[in-house]
Amino acid sequence: MPNFNFKSITEFHTHFGLKTPENPLFSIMHSELDPKEKVSCDTNDLSEDSIVMNCDFYAISFKKIISGEFVYGRTKYDCTNGSLLFTAPNQTVSFKGIVVSSESYHIVFHKDYIRNLDIYEKIKSYNFFNYNVNEALHLSPKEELIIKDIFKNMKAEYHNNQDEFSKDIIISQLETLLKYADRFYKRQFLNRTDDNKILITRFKDILNSYFEQNLLVEEGIPTVDWMADQLNVSHRYMSDTIKVETGKTAVDQINLFLVEEAKGMLLNPKLSISETAYQLGFEYPQYFTRVFKKKTGMSPKAYIQAHSLN
Repeated sequence: MPNFNFKSITEFHTHFGLKTPENPLFSIMHSELDPKEKVSCDTNDLSEDSIVMNCDFYAISFKKIISGEFVYGRTKYDCTNGSLLFTAPNQTVSFKGIVVSSESYHIVFHKDYIRNLDIYEKIKSYNFFNYNVNEALHLSPKEELIIKDIFKNMKAEYHNNQDEFSKDIIISQLETLLKYADRFYKRQFLNRTDDNKILITRFKDILNSYFEQNLLVEEGIPTVDWMADQLNVSHRYMSDTIKVETGKTAVDQINLFLVEEAKGMLLNPKLSISETAYQLGFEYPQYFTRVFKKKTGMSPKAYIQAHSLN
């Protein structure tokens, strides 16, 4: 299995037979085909082996994949419509027999290109740089036009005679691209209502099963990362979906589940508050008390007293 680890953008260009980048820390690439043409993206044409690629820089790609296998992490890429794919430094992508049609754009930039700028910190807040590829951004025709226009403007500035204003203009356009991507991702989440509800149902089923198997006592409270692994999605994708559907975070949903189970357990005279806390996976009863009070507005002791009077 061919494995490529690109340490620099110049190395990336050289490997794919491209001209030396005009800036060693930033590059934009564009290919345009006849609508009827198709081209293989694999370095060995339609190789039987998967090709694994890892880059030490950010990458944003717009392409239409019509066949082949594209894997990011453990999940195959959903090859539908024009898609924007975002990868952060040192994330691994593998592909085999990839064929694309129409035009494609690729932006690559090193951390040092944006270091000490506002975008350096802002980019960390965009969850889509951490998504699995099947969670890539699928664009509507109207959204494609918007994104293409931004790419074209960046390309024009990149290939212009660069001066003291060039980087500021490119960074501004990159920020605009990311803002639109953020907007389109939120639209995508809202349009996936049925899929989102299925994920929420599975999330709750996993919690119920975890409780019924007594794993809270044996393993402790499940983490968000563990829950995402069980759902076979990324941490951030799961968290965003839950937030959109319920208005609460994944941690909130786990705690609400624990509090609902605690309500019945607290009314069992054979269990003390501390025993209830331990059975629900809380290492310290004080933490359980704090979570319970935050979610119900009363302490476990007050809850017991209030319901004992009824």
